[in-house]
Amino acid sequence: MQPSWVTWALVIFGVVTLVPLIAAQWAMLLQPDRQKTRELLIGKGEDWRDQTHFRLSLGAAWADWLFFGPLFVLGSAGVLIGHGWGYVLFGAAGACSLYINIILWFTEKEYVYPSRGPLRYYTYYWGFFVLWGALALAYSAMRIAGAGL
Repeated sequence: MQPSWVTWALVIFGVVTLVPLIAAQWAMLLQPDRQKTRELLIGKGEDWRDQTHFRLSLGAAWADWLFFGPLFVLGSAGVLIGHGWGYVLFGAAGACSLYINIILWFTEKEYVYPSRGPLRYYTYYWGFFVLWGALALAYSAMRIAGAGL
């Protein structure tokens, strides 16, 4: 399962998309009540809507650092060295990205969309995560099934 240009493109797209997220989640873990953290996660000048929103954001930060980040890093390394387990982990990271972004579509759109606008919202703040997740999951499934992409 040697990596192809598609493998490299998906890993690079994932890094460009996910590294800023992981950095923002690191800010959430270190200084959750800082204004800059709130601006990174929910929008300029915004505050946590309530304690449930704050706890959901903090829980997502922990989950990203303990679960999603390692899946992405190990999966990326695995696909780049051509191991089957790498495609399983890479696909699992893609599934996680799809899962959480379906949830965020319903819980965050009314707050993030107005502060960021449609272009940024449908690209970086939501769309790229969905696109990368769908592509990573589909590509991994096809590679595991034997497709030579």
